[in-house]
Amino acid sequence: MPDRQLLTTTIGAFPKPSCTPIGDWFPDPDDASAKSQGEGLLKRWQRADYEQRLARAGEAAEEAFVRAIEEVVRDQVEAGIDVPTDGEVRRENYIFYQCRHFHGIDFDHLTEKVARDGAFTAAVPTITADVTPHELILARDWRIAQRVTDRPVKITLPGPMTIGDSVADAFYADPARRGRALAEALNAEVRDLAAAGCRNIQVDEPVFARKPREALDYGIENLERVFHGVPEEVQRIVHMCCGYPSALDTPDYPKADPNAYFQIADAMDEAAIDAVSIEDAHRPNDLRLLERYRRTTVLFGVVDVGRSRVEPVDEIALRLRKALDHIDSRRLVAAPDCGLGLLGRDLAMQKLSNLCAAAHGDASA
Repeated sequence: MPDRQLLTTTIGAFPKPSCTPIGDWFPDPDDASAKSQGEGLLKRWQRADYEQRLARAGEAAEEAFVRAIEEVVRDQVEAGIDVPTDGEVRRENYIFYQCRHFHGIDFDHLTEKVARDGAFTAAVPTITADVTPHELILARDWRIAQRVTDRPVKITLPGPMTIGDSVADAFYADPARRGRALAEALNAEVRDLAAAGCRNIQVDEPVFARKPREALDYGIENLERVFHGVPEEVQRIVHMCCGYPSALDTPDYPKADPNAYFQIADAMDEAAIDAVSIEDAHRPNDLRLLERYRRTTVLFGVVDVGRSRVEPVDEIALRLRKALDHIDSRRLVAAPDCGLGLLGRDLAMQKLSNLCAAAHGDASA
């Protein structure tokens, strides 16, 4: 076990509860069809269905969301997580959920776009005008989650480059300019979260790992704009995974180049952020990568979110000890590789419990 107890956190998504007054609104992660290659959990909800189902459910939808958020926060705390999230329970898609609350992104005007470096084609919302916020929603989500626990709840939101990579753009001619507009819209959400009292705010930029050159050219600068004006006591966190499967136990799903982490590490360490989240469980890194982060805290992925195998406590603890040969224990936080939405509640709880036992030094687990 590590000589010093390490903090633990989750990255964002948690398996969504299915027993609600609105029936199948929450997909059941244990349903085999939710894990098939063609009907993966990431593709289960149609964009057109989201607002229609909310409208049909009426007040029952809000009641179900609140109960579900409370449940997933309690689950994380029970597993031992020090900094839980709201589980992203409301989100049909972690990017589009945010985009729905911006002016300028049209969900009726869908455009076919090649995604994930050619992995698949999807009909996506289209930027048709200047992007600005029209409704701030994340502080509400944080308040609901935070009232469940005295542990600090982290809220996540997609970053400018990741949003830009996931929608079609019929308005901006320049991706850097588009990113700046998105960053300024996201900054309104982040400032509102901070004003509400949220002290752990995470921007998800997995596209940094897929497009390191663009990240260096303009992505990191726009990332800093997202956090502009945020009080010093707020932890500015950035998540950068290398790829998420469409279904559990999918072999050889597309991943970013592992060298991308090294390409952007120095610039990320110099950026106006406090912590970076990187994956290490599904595809282990050369741990000398951690030495590139001289001032920045690293949220270190030590359980795999794409495989059903549950990592034993001793295995996780060994990887953490090896990591501590390269980074100070005060700047290492144990985490999953990415969100837990594919795993189902029981599997997620097993993995998180083992993660926490390893990080907290509980040899009895």
